[in-house]
Amino acid sequence: MPNDSRTQHSPDVRHSAQDVRTIAILRLGVGLIGILLPPALPFGNWLAAQVTGRSTDGFWPDSMSGSYYTDTRDLFVGGLCALGVFLICYRFDRRDDRWSTAAGFFALGVALCPTTPDGASGVQRTVGVLHLVFAGLLFVMLALFCLYSFRNPRSAQSARVGRAYLVAGVVILAALALSLLAGAAGVGSDWSVRPLYLSEWLATWAFGIAWIGAALELAAHGRGDTDTAAVPRQPGAVVLEPSSPEAPA
Repeated sequence: MPNDSRTQHSPDVRHSAQDVRTIAILRLGVGLIGILLPPALPFGNWLAAQVTGRSTDGFWPDSMSGSYYTDTRDLFVGGLCALGVFLICYRFDRRDDRWSTAAGFFALGVALCPTTPDGASGVQRTVGVLHLVFAGLLFVMLALFCLYSFRNPRSAQSARVGRAYLVAGVVILAALALSLLAGAAGVGSDWSVRPLYLSEWLATWAFGIAWIGAALELAAHGRGDTDTAAVPRQPGAVVLEPSSPEAPA
């Protein structure tokens, strides 16, 4: 019998509908949003106040979500919606697809459910609780990518790269815990830059750097600079090369 490579994959293997370049671009998009959004929000508020001749006092929001009630509301909501779309469109292997889809919907939930404002009504408080739940789940899902997907120990990835992803995942979870403590205790409520915002910034930069690193790692594989086994993914998952035709379903 001829050796047909199409018969060598088990029936439950799902071939990726995206090539290496597309996956790398989506990872890069997620990472860039994580890197650019935290500094862009206070800077945008400061710039808007300067342009309109208003006082720049209080241009730094209490939290990233506090940008809902500042001049950078559209930037915050738009960035989260873009993040959600990137994550929902992301396709790599079966487990990661589920995680990224869930994370994408959580990002959209954060964007569409405003945080609780001062003097909130009952409905606004309920929506604010949903906002916190979605935000917490989003950070947890992004941490899982760093801890279990980008550093899959079954791959031939270098130990140094794997440790970097591990550190990023731990930082995300630690910063999330610090942000919850800072928000609940009201630590630094009289500071010009709140600890809550700094904790969120740290968590966001951690996942941003990790996703950019994962994009560059995959792009190097796409150029042939990295062995296939060095790219972490689940056993049996198939990632199509840019020059390879998609396998039949």
